[in-house]
Amino acid sequence: MQNTTSMASAPLIALVAGEDSGDQLGADLILALRRRYPDARFVGIGGARMLAQGFESWYDIRELSVMGFAEVLRHLPRLLRLRKDVTAQLLAARPDIVVGIDAPDFNLGVERKLKAAGLRTVHYVSPSVWAWREKRAEKIGQSADRVLCLFPMEPPIYQKHGVDARFVGHPLADRFPLVADRAAARDALGLPQDAPVLAVLPGSRPSEIDRLGTIFLDAAARVAASMPQVRIVVPAANPAVHARLTQLLSSFAVPGATAPLLVDGHSHEAMLAADTVLLASGTATLEAMLAKRPMVVGYRVAPTSYRIARALKMLKTDVYALPNILARACGLGNRLLAPEFMQDDCTADNLARATLDLLGDSERRGGIVAAFEYLHQALRGGLEGHAADHAAEAIAELIPSLPSEVTTR
Repeated sequence: MQNTTSMASAPLIALVAGEDSGDQLGADLILALRRRYPDARFVGIGGARMLAQGFESWYDIRELSVMGFAEVLRHLPRLLRLRKDVTAQLLAARPDIVVGIDAPDFNLGVERKLKAAGLRTVHYVSPSVWAWREKRAEKIGQSADRVLCLFPMEPPIYQKHGVDARFVGHPLADRFPLVADRAAARDALGLPQDAPVLAVLPGSRPSEIDRLGTIFLDAAARVAASMPQVRIVVPAANPAVHARLTQLLSSFAVPGATAPLLVDGHSHEAMLAADTVLLASGTATLEAMLAKRPMVVGYRVAPTSYRIARALKMLKTDVYALPNILARACGLGNRLLAPEFMQDDCTADNLARATLDLLGDSERRGGIVAAFEYLHQALRGGLEGHAADHAAEAIAELIPSLPSEVTTR
């Protein structure tokens, strides 16, 4: 019996992840790649989940966790030094392939230099070219040999600019069932089955709670004042967010209403348990959509960041929440599935009125749920298996096979 094994079966694979979401993507990707390359070595920048899969992290992932123009500018010298150091290490290590996971402001610069030096590069999670300056797609192609896209409308944009891009499915679409179990989620959180439930998620970072927490909890208080039977659940993403929310909730007092339930984590359960979700714009809106929960979306960025984006006319869309963007891209028309209030429109009064409208209209909520079920299927794209497996396949195609082979009998 003959067994032929390519030396490429033990490649050196570099991953550079930013943010907690990138760490989760990286961990799932490592698992999928190990099924193809059991002896592969994974190095670069990652977090706790990637480390648990045997990843060798050269730097702390938290060094990349910076958002917004103003925030990035404040940390720019440190980020530039880090990018230079990471690039030098990767050039010295000469991995078989380099995968930048999200964090485009950091990763695309690294990838560009590595690609110019002859290394194979992949960018996993396309920047929002459908919202911010579509012409960036061509520049992204100068950094990445292949772009892995989470949304089905993204590859055609890259193709217009001659860039190799592949839709691999959205990992979150694998984590939510097509039919949600509201009763089980309410039992898990100790919420009654017969009361309206509102989940409130003002953000997952302390800076977001500082900017949005008071507005969102004020809106929730107004909802409770008009609908005393409503139960409010507020999941805290981490201890720092929990501490800030505890302080804000200490002044929450609505006669006749039940005090909000503050829980550690369990954001998915809170969404699944809710009739309506009031939340900050971002990935959480996609999670609420996959939980099939009608939502009201609000957000404010740092004023400097907002002024710069407006002055430079960087936005090419007039909607912000991902469910609304996906609905348009997937042919569901221009109506807003999720009412959204951005910047100066993000007020407690606006959020409360929109939330009460949704809570009081079961027929409208039913239509939104049906649309969200359709969009969930679209994010799977008819692909068999999990998104991480499709991403691993797209990456493996670019890992060079070495000419020499080891043959054993």
